[in-house]
Amino acid sequence: MAGAYDDRDGFIWLDGEMVNWRDANVHILTHAMHYASSVFEGERAYNGKIFKSREHSERLRRSAEMIDFQIPWTVDEIESAKVEVLAKSGLSDAYVRAIAWRGAGEDMGVASARNPVRLAIAAWEWGAYYGDAKMKGAKLDISKWKRPSPETIPSHAKAAGLYMICTMSKHAAEAKGCSDAMMFDYRGYVAEATGANIFFVKDGEVHTPDPDCFLNGITRQTVVGMLKEKGITVHERHIMPEELEGFEQCWLTGTAAEVTPVGQIGDFNFEVGALTRDIAESYEKLVRA
Repeated sequence: MAGAYDDRDGFIWLDGEMVNWRDANVHILTHAMHYASSVFEGERAYNGKIFKSREHSERLRRSAEMIDFQIPWTVDEIESAKVEVLAKSGLSDAYVRAIAWRGAGEDMGVASARNPVRLAIAAWEWGAYYGDAKMKGAKLDISKWKRPSPETIPSHAKAAGLYMICTMSKHAAEAKGCSDAMMFDYRGYVAEATGANIFFVKDGEVHTPDPDCFLNGITRQTVVGMLKEKGITVHERHIMPEELEGFEQCWLTGTAAEVTPVGQIGDFNFEVGALTRDIAESYEKLVRA
């Protein structure tokens, strides 16, 4: 599959029906387009099975509740729809995108309680998110934008509106020849990349930011568990910017990113070391088990 995402062969599950890919459209006055009233999940299928699928479906519903709407499909119904999409697509290894949003209805101001909530699920082939970075390590910029305080946004929802500054940060990074950008939080602590959580290694121990104001990723939680099973000490804590100089290794985690080594963040360099490679390989084995 290639080309623009609105002009492809295939099918998308939309509000309970499988529709032709090119016909999966919404009206221009869809509330989510104007006011960002949408939540989504990014998932990967390996050998025909979506990794931690149910956890993603449960988080989708929680995210919707955090931004004040209810998805009118149960977790079981969402799970069945994803299975149907994979079967219809004929893909065994695929990226799966589920998205729920407030559609077009009687309301077109900020309030939208009378508008229907809609749900769509699509799947497509998507290779390594950072290209060849898995071999040599991704190069990251440092974003000028910070993850905001949980007093200003529902920071633990996977909501579309929260990605606006991520898009801006990634564009700025790519303009500098980088793959992505690392973001600080509103207090100045190291937070995450634009679409992935971040880990560091020092003296055989792992340090990762406490996700108290950004998404605690499913892949992040998986990797923390893997590290602990291997007997490796994991410090989930606030990390100051000046600590970057002392870390030896670094990697990103996320559904799209999987486990991707980082070779550089701004002026700080990291080796693609043994622990980074081991975790990347162990994660690959786990998702295909």
